[in-house]
Amino acid sequence: MKGSNKLSKLGTYAFADVDELVNDLTRRGITPIDFGVGDPQDPTPEVVRSACAQGIETRKSSGYPSYIGADEYRETVSEWVKGRFGIDMDPKTEITSTLGAKEAVFHMPLAFLNEGDHVVAPNPYYPPYERGTLFAGGKCHFLPLERENGYLMDFEQIPDDVARSLKIIWINYPSNPTGALATDEFYKEAVDFAQDNDVLIVSDECYSEMYYDTKPRSILEFGYENVLVMQSLSKRSNMTNYRVGWVMGDKDALALFRKVKTNIDSGTPTFIQDGAIAALRDEAHVKRMRDGYRTKRDIICSAFEDVGYPSCVPPATFYVWQEVPAEKGSVEVAKRLLDPSVGIVTTPGKWISKNVDGYNPGENFIRLALVPSIEACKEAAEKIRDAEL
Repeated sequence: MKGSNKLSKLGTYAFADVDELVNDLTRRGITPIDFGVGDPQDPTPEVVRSACAQGIETRKSSGYPSYIGADEYRETVSEWVKGRFGIDMDPKTEITSTLGAKEAVFHMPLAFLNEGDHVVAPNPYYPPYERGTLFAGGKCHFLPLERENGYLMDFEQIPDDVARSLKIIWINYPSNPTGALATDEFYKEAVDFAQDNDVLIVSDECYSEMYYDTKPRSILEFGYENVLVMQSLSKRSNMTNYRVGWVMGDKDALALFRKVKTNIDSGTPTFIQDGAIAALRDEAHVKRMRDGYRTKRDIICSAFEDVGYPSCVPPATFYVWQEVPAEKGSVEVAKRLLDPSVGIVTTPGKWISKNVDGYNPGENFIRLALVPSIEACKEAAEKIRDAEL
């Protein structure tokens, strides 16, 4: 059986490769400390689990969920967004539920692209930005994220030929994998660019609640027209297994996305929306998780500094985008950490960045997702100090 041409053009999925590295060590009887995939290992909060369990009973005869999300869910999202960002979002026309963020990212281009249209994405990047574009028949152009520029995208780097057929710009702050925050000036520039060029800005803000000292803002605080925001409860509330999130913003753009979604899936299970409602109404568990991630961040970053690596303390997300010696590169350092004598799994930055014109901005970085326990992070820190990196 032969696959489609689009499928045959895809390489392997970076995080599936990371999982295979973990499985290989496990088959050899080694239990690694896994910083590879950004999947929180702490339990989903009890308030969420209880609401889901009750929802299963309450909705045992409810049938299919709403395509756009239950009224109460969208109203709760609206209330949370108002309290968190000071933004007014109409739950009827400006918010729609999603099956987490990944499927929404992948399907977004289907609503706006024609064959050959362009999408701009950050580099390093979340793979579905590109994969969804390719399956929609579009082309993806990458803008490098540079430490010297605060890992902010530079829209002036968009070539004229790309700009002429540009339909979507993906931005992602707080940034996976760099941990960077967007400045107010950047958001203003992004909104102005979108409106001046009739381009849709889609802001992936799934890490907005994973911060340390500075509370991230939303792009919707700076503009509405031609702007959509992607959100998820996966990281905020340890709900990766539940697959629930939302898209909000410009009602005309959202209506097009809703039309795509209606033809693809039958909506987010309502009992999971019940759990999401409970999660959004409880900030205590989010504060506890932020405190835990801060502790783990400081443990790991200090270990790398102790072996002479540059300080790479992130202001947000639960990722560390650690710079490594250029003469070694990300893959060599990741392999050294993966050696059975060390047993630490990381993601080479090269794997989650595109090589564009001979340059890969992730070549000299590794990504660590701070998902192991604090005790495991302490153990990993000692291994890092002892390893010959």
